[in-house]
Amino acid sequence: MFEGKDMGFAVAGSQGSVTLADAMIAPMRQTPERGWRDRLAELELVPDLGEDIGSIRWFRGLGTLTTLSVLAIALLPDFGPVYGAQPPIPTESEFEEARAQMIMPIAYGSDSGKRMAATDAVVPLAGSPERPRIELTATLGRGDSFARVLQRAGVGGGEASNVASMVSDVTSLSEIDPGTPIEIVLGKRASRNQARPLESVAFRARFDLNLEVNRAGNALRLTRKPISVDETPLRIRGTVGDSLYRSARAAGAPANAIQSYLKVIAGRTSIASIRASDEFDIIIDYKRAETGEVKVGDLLYAGIDRDGKSTIQMLKWSVGDNSQWFEASGVGESKGALSRPVNGGITSGFGMRRHPILGYSRMHAGLDFKAGHGTPIYAVTDGKVVYAGRKGGYGNFVQINHGGGLASGYGHMSRFAVSSGTNVRRGQIIGYVGSTGLSTGPHLHYELYRGGRAVNPMSVKFTQRAQLSGNDLAQFKRKLNNLKSVRAGAALTPLKPTSRVKEEPKREIDRLTQRLDGRSPRG
Repeated sequence: MFEGKDMGFAVAGSQGSVTLADAMIAPMRQTPERGWRDRLAELELVPDLGEDIGSIRWFRGLGTLTTLSVLAIALLPDFGPVYGAQPPIPTESEFEEARAQMIMPIAYGSDSGKRMAATDAVVPLAGSPERPRIELTATLGRGDSFARVLQRAGVGGGEASNVASMVSDVTSLSEIDPGTPIEIVLGKRASRNQARPLESVAFRARFDLNLEVNRAGNALRLTRKPISVDETPLRIRGTVGDSLYRSARAAGAPANAIQSYLKVIAGRTSIASIRASDEFDIIIDYKRAETGEVKVGDLLYAGIDRDGKSTIQMLKWSVGDNSQWFEASGVGESKGALSRPVNGGITSGFGMRRHPILGYSRMHAGLDFKAGHGTPIYAVTDGKVVYAGRKGGYGNFVQINHGGGLASGYGHMSRFAVSSGTNVRRGQIIGYVGSTGLSTGPHLHYELYRGGRAVNPMSVKFTQRAQLSGNDLAQFKRKLNNLKSVRAGAALTPLKPTSRVKEEPKREIDRLTQRLDGRSPRG
């Protein structure tokens, strides 16, 4: 009974329904399968490396970071230059075509533009015309000859010698300053194998003189053109303040003059003893030409004023061939004590001693100074070398006469720096330490003579002081008063205008105009 019903249910369900087994399998067949993209999307490749340190997830993120870093470095672009297309090298014809369109400098021959070869219509010139007049400027060099400068400029040898002779009659050729420009005008010559005739020469022979040599017919004539020069010395005064040098520079004194001034004052007193309230007084040789040039000379006077009174007054004065600084009373520079002949200590004094080589006692008539081989030896004061050569046990020996019966000797030198008859100054190098003659090693044997006899150098305090008297003292005081009467800054006042010398016109059109109307050209 139930079997039939069940079967009927099965038959009937085959048309309008499903069995239980089919109903259970259907949902399982409808679930889709997961692909690799889905699984990759769920994979966390960039986790936070600050979390779960040491886990599989953390190491996966570290691998991702390492892979990306290596990839970035591998794909790093190259920063080298990017080369463009190189232009091709032009052929010879292309180069000549481009060169013909250039504008070349005159220094390179001014080779530009297209040119055509000469045709039969071109007639060569028998001779190119010369310039009728050449104007040029030559410069006198140091150690050069005036006549040679003219000859190098194109002046004939005879005319150059003639001009040099004419100039030497007016002023010494050696007094012409190096660098002086010489304006030369050469005329037209008769033939090419002759030198151009000299038309004129003009230059500044001295600070106060211009010279011109002009042709008049067949002869050359020299014309002097004196230049008015104001020789008022430049006087500069001011308060010392915090710095004597800076105050003098601020007042307008040249640096060289201030250095000379400080040296003179330092020989009279200590620079540190000068007060800030003191006043400096500087007078310099100063010349001004009417043409505008200025020539600054040497220091003439150095002074210090304190409380309205001149405490230091030093004037440069020449006595014979020497120039030195004198005080207002006429007393010259003091040379002080004799200087040391060499930088070194004394190893043997003056007196009896046992000779280290001869082996017996004898008089040691000087001082031995310890010094290395080749050390410079200096003159103890001014004098004249009366002997320089070999002298027995002294070896290489130099003797200097200082005047007033005083002389000095220097022995065992390795070589000389002076010769007999040479005038030397205090502190000048006269030779070098050695060990010539009877000597056990490099040292200097120094002796001092008074009246021809050796004396102990340690007992002599030699001071050289000049004193003016008579006519020299009167002239000295007269010059000192004249310099001190100059007002400070008087040399900087404008010069008075002088009568203007009428000059010949330089342009040819001006010369023609002057000949036609007899008037000077305007302008």
